[in-house]
Amino acid sequence: MSFLEQIDKERIPQHVAVIMDGNGRWAKRLGKDRLEGHAMGAHRAREIVDAANKIGVKYITLYAFSIENWQRPESEVSGLMSLLAKSVASQFADLIKYNMRLMTIGDNSMLPADVRQEIEEACRKSAQNTGITVVIALSYGSRYEMLAAVKKMLHKYESQRFDIDSITDSDFESCLYTSGMPDPELLIRTSGEVRISNFLLWQISYSELYFTDVLWPDFGEEEFYKAIVDYQRRERRFGKTSQQIKA
Repeated sequence: MSFLEQIDKERIPQHVAVIMDGNGRWAKRLGKDRLEGHAMGAHRAREIVDAANKIGVKYITLYAFSIENWQRPESEVSGLMSLLAKSVASQFADLIKYNMRLMTIGDNSMLPADVRQEIEEACRKSAQNTGITVVIALSYGSRYEMLAAVKKMLHKYESQRFDIDSITDSDFESCLYTSGMPDPELLIRTSGEVRISNFLLWQISYSELYFTDVLWPDFGEEEFYKAIVDYQRRERRFGKTSQQIKA
């Protein structure tokens, strides 16, 4: 029986986050250039978005480029930016056709102007779509995001008196890039690395974590469904006991 057949359609996570890791190692293993690995990774990302859409996931957040990735060799960064722009342009028609919405989180001001323009246009033109929301984390770092949220809150209240003790989780969350989105119920990381890498640190407080040795370019549709099945076999307690959850 395939993993797709094992999925309980009544218990699909609303939001799945993915750390797409292993493109470079995949390329090296095959004697290819690292950018060929990233190109295959971009192809795989589209396949996984379609798989998530097929089973009813509402949001999928893909960690495409971190703040720290700007430190990579200039040739690789330039190639990644070019690949990103081409991917968005080539897949824009499908976003509209399949009623998908594109969003980004991160500091887009750091992106090259042409890449930023391509992405912003796709986000704007797909904004009214009601299908799965594809969130691309670009020039993103969770610590950077939380610091930016604190600054945003301080600017918001700097001209008025307020009770510091009255600030709530919701007030802080409203200043995050992910404001208005549900937190991810499931975080997937490929390639055998077992760490979070500064990704959605606030939002994944109660996410189920799924780590696999499979490199991202090899992480196909059935591997994604395997992760969903694993998620559905877990008991999500949020600090409560099993007895309380079952009561």
